Amino acid sequence: MKKWLLSLLMVAFVFALAACNGGDETGDNGGDEANGNDTTQNEDTEQNDNETNDNNEANNSDEKTVIKFAAQNDNTPATQKVIDAFNSSQDKYVVEWVEMTNDSAQMHDQLLNSLSSESSEYDVISMDVVWAGEFAGAGFLEPIDIMMEDAGLNAEDFNQGSMISGNYKGIQYTLPFFPDLGLLYYRSDIVSEEDAQKLISGDYTYGDLAAMAEKYTGQNDTKYGFVYQSKQYEGLTVNVTEFTDQFSNIEEGLQTMYDFTTADWTPENILTFTEGETHTAFENGDAVFARNWPYMYGRIKNPDTGAAVTPEQVGVAPLPNGGAVGGWLLGISKFSENKEGAWEFLSFLAGPEGQKIMSTEGGYLPGYAPLMEDQEVLGSNDMLSFEGFQNALNSTIARPVSPNYSETSDTIQVSTHKYLSSGNGLDEAAQAIEDALAE
Repeated sequence: MKKWLLSLLMVAFVFALAACNGGDETGDNGGDEANGNDTTQNEDTEQNDNETNDNNEANNSDEKTVIKFAAQNDNTPATQKVIDAFNSSQDKYVVEWVEMTNDSAQMHDQLLNSLSSESSEYDVISMDVVWAGEFAGAGFLEPIDIMMEDAGLNAEDFNQGSMISGNYKGIQYTLPFFPDLGLLYYRSDIVSEEDAQKLISGDYTYGDLAAMAEKYTGQNDTKYGFVYQSKQYEGLTVNVTEFTDQFSNIEEGLQTMYDFTTADWTPENILTFTEGETHTAFENGDAVFARNWPYMYGRIKNPDTGAAVTPEQVGVAPLPNGGAVGGWLLGISKFSENKEGAWEFLSFLAGPEGQKIMSTEGGYLPGYAPLMEDQEVLGSNDMLSFEGFQNALNSTIARPVSPNYSETSDTIQVSTHKYLSSGNGLDEAAQAIEDALAE
């Protein structure tokens, strides 16, 4: 365009602005900023920029809204495949995966720093089950009850322990990403068929388990009846949750734990046991029963671990009061500027299609319960088809849901370990835990 015509147009533009009550200062400088241009360029370059900016504005109307998904790295192809499936189904939104560290503590702090500053950099976030109460209590998460109702999603269709973990003061803030749960492993080559069926049904008590541990210890060269996590760390909070039936009977649960601690069939150093010591004892053939997470079955199946027991010698069952849920949840940042799109992705990922991809492509446990009857999902992990595992999945329980979870868990660990170490101060330990839960 010639310079005289450009000047004429600019004059007309100035008069048009003057007629608009002082004008509207909402001009978009995106074209200059995006290209790093200086506004003092010659007129020919300015004209080209303006034409490019007009074209960009036309194209922007057709662009998809970006949804930022903050989630940990995945060593399987599952997470990327579910994102790809969602993106290919959409003409309005596109999900970008912001890969976080696999260090849980570091990821917690990174998310906390972002949410505390009310940043909108993340739309959907993956979080450990114990963070949900903290984040919800701080006002960092968007409630999803109404969204679920509008979408026709029923809370009963999702892993119940996960749902409880994401429910704060009666309001639902999360759906399951992938759950984990505590299981009872037992030596199927040692335990009688009658006792095995009792275990598989879940219709037994810790007293029944103690009697079986005493009964079978020593058979097939075993040394211990039952091994579990009792060191002063988060694993102890998990076990206290299970022994006390979600803290419904704290004193009785702690007393039972002490009875187990001092039993002849328990390792003398049980108060130092974490998951590692637990799986080592069971895999080496030293224990008849073990409380651990599903990963242990994968270790037993893997010939590289050198396990002395084989998968054919192992059964799984629910724990007496249900297994504490672990794993990860999905929530929407309160500060997201794209909540509608965030919900579209979250509900897809947590729903039947997304969870099936996570299970079949990554071997994750499905948080969407009806998939436990899907043959493709069952075929991806043979343990999922075990009756005892399915019963365990339907009886999960949650650790405390608290805005001050770290402090609550610390009190549970310290009070319990002190009591188990000495056998003294049962009332004081129970009261300290009760007070911590009430805060």
